Amino acid sequence: MPFLIVGLVASHLTLLHTTGSSDPLTLPTSPDKIVFHPYFSLKDSFIFLFVLGLFLILAHYFPNVLGHSDNFITANPLVTPAHIVPE
Repeated sequence: MPFLIVGLVASHLTLLHTTGSSDPLTLPTSPDKIVFHPYFSLKDSFIFLFVLGLFLILAHYFPNVLGHSDNFITANPLVTPAHIVPE
């Protein structure tokens, strides 16, 4: 269901920025403005892919960089962890 919603939102934004809004109260656009769809959509797509690539490199090649140091302590079943305090 979430993927369906993301697809609907993406298609809505594409149609909205390609054809424009049908609001009769909007001001007329001047020819000096840059249209949204081909320029800003591509720019945002490239930035998204760049950040996704950085995240994938971090996740696959350096998985322990953002981990907590307590995760590297060897488990001992006879000792209660320090963060667990009895009431």
